[in-house]
Order: sequence, then structure tokens, then C-alpha cells
Amino acid sequence: MSNAAVQSKPGHLKVLAIIVLAFGGLFAVSGTATWLLVAGNLRAEQVTVADDAAAFAGELVDTPWEAWAQADIINHHALEGSGGKTYAQLDRDDPARATVMNGSFLRASLFTSVLAFGVSLLVFGLGVVFIITGEALRRIAVRLESPIGVPPAA
Repeated sequence: MSNAAVQSKPGHLKVLAIIVLAFGGLFAVSGTATWLLVAGNLRAEQVTVADDAAAFAGELVDTPWEAWAQADIINHHALEGSGGKTYAQLDRDDPARATVMNGSFLRASLFTSVLAFGVSLLVFGLGVVFIITGEALRRIAVRLESPIGVPPAA
């Protein structure tokens, strides 16, 4: 292999490291921003977890676990009010149908926020992995640039 081929590899590796680091930063910032945006929007709704919920009773819903707890208790209340029947199982003229339907919509909204929290955490985590990977690639490129026997610059 020629010296020119060996010397070009660290340059390409440095560019790749910069790209991976940039995407890592973008993902970490985007994931954090999305988490904060979803939490802020939930907080603005001022929904509190019902007092008879399995967990987080009385807490303001602004985290995925509080949203999950509230969705769970909404389901419990809807089933209790419909005699254990879901929306699809109720007759069209059943007066409980509208209440169960509203409960289903609320649960779907809360579960959508739980999903959004999960995706934002995933994107943040990928950002951290990209940052670590980009830094490792950068360090490898620096080592490849250094002549044998000369310690790499910091």
C-alpha cells in the first residue's frame, strides 16, 4: 500500500468523526427538546392523576409514568361505568357509550404522549451513542496521523 493511500485514511476518518459527532449533538438536543416540549404541553393541560390511581395520585401529569397511571385509571373508571364493557361492546343506544368513548380518546391521547416521551428518549440515547462513536473515530484518526514512535498530540 502506498504512503498516499495510508495518509488519506485519517482525513476521511476525521470527516466521518465530525459528521457522526454533529448528528450525535443534533439527536441529543432534539431528543431533549422533544421531551421538554411534550412535558410542557402536558403540564399546560393541568391534568392531575386521579386519587384512586395505582401510583402518582394527585400528581400533575407531565411525565410518561404519570400519563400511563392516569390512562390506566381512566380505563378502570370507564369499564366501571359501563359494567365492564368496552366501547365496541356497548350497544349504540347505551347511555354509557359516550362516556366510554371519551375515556378511550383521553387514554389514546395520554398513550400518545407516552410514545412521544419514548421516542424522544430513544433519539437522545442515539445522540449519546453517536457522540461517543464520533469521539472514538476522531481519536483513532489522530493516532493514525501520528508517525510510529511519536506520541499523538492531545
